[in-house]
Amino acid sequence: MNTSDVLRQRLHNQKLSSSEIENPADVVRWLGAVQAQDYGAAKWALALRMCNATHRQIEEAFNEGRIIRTHLLRPTWHFVAPEDVRWLLELTAPQVNRRSGSGYRMFELDDAVFKRSNKILTKALRGGKHLTRTALKAALNKSGVAADDGVRLAHIMLRAELDGIVCSGPRIGKQFTYALLEERVPPTKPLSRDEALAKLTHRYFRSHGPATLQDFIWWSGLSTADAKRGVELAGEKETRITQIPNRIEHPCHLLPAFDEYFVAYKAREGGLGPTIIINGQTVGTWKRDTATINVNLSKNLNNSEQRAIAKATERYKEFLTSTR
Repeated sequence: MNTSDVLRQRLHNQKLSSSEIENPADVVRWLGAVQAQDYGAAKWALALRMCNATHRQIEEAFNEGRIIRTHLLRPTWHFVAPEDVRWLLELTAPQVNRRSGSGYRMFELDDAVFKRSNKILTKALRGGKHLTRTALKAALNKSGVAADDGVRLAHIMLRAELDGIVCSGPRIGKQFTYALLEERVPPTKPLSRDEALAKLTHRYFRSHGPATLQDFIWWSGLSTADAKRGVELAGEKETRITQIPNRIEHPCHLLPAFDEYFVAYKAREGGLGPTIIINGQTVGTWKRDTATINVNLSKNLNNSEQRAIAKATERYKEFLTSTR
């Protein structure tokens, strides 16, 4: 498979060349998880993979809990479907905790402290409350767990997410809130470790392939042994791509920062900032400045390619102003 075939297949599997998906939660389910530390960028990443997406539609899905934002896979936020939160946490949280160990130790956070902080957070949020990080900081300080240092507080909240205590609640204006995961996310049937490994492997390769084992290890945060076990369980047919689609409805995209098209692979062509691609290949970068979209091209483009960029830019502007 040559480079052009790989790019065309990835565009298809990532639902970028064309997509029939109408629900933002279905995009998240398809991809398995979507990196989302930049909330605005992550919303646009979902919209790019939908037909006729609107800003309000995705915001409502998040506020109503049809999309959850929490830490899993790697030490950063991800969008994830509610029914996938628990088994993904059980599978990947131990590895994220190991990677975060130096930060925990730096701020003298150990299991005893986390036991106290989780108990305080649970009490503060019990009964369907949705509280901002500032409100939870006050609750922690009041109960004797120092939380004035912003980075220390971030590690406390990270551990609470990884322990399955808290997850995202609805936004209050532009402020994010936390909710108790047990109240926000309906109970789901637990998976065995092998079931979880097979499911995550299948989700990754069907939506991100063609990809290598090293790509999967990077994206999933799994150990090499676990990733290999996942491939073994999923079966060779799940990780091979044989059909290359020809239809490309959207040849050009203004990809947001940390888009899955780049961040999901250890070896990547482009950077992780806002990037312009045409037929899967990087042709420049872009930046939003209030109501203006500024593009910085890295190569000369023909008239057709310039029209494609103009169309992609208009699509982004329409998304920003969509309200239905």
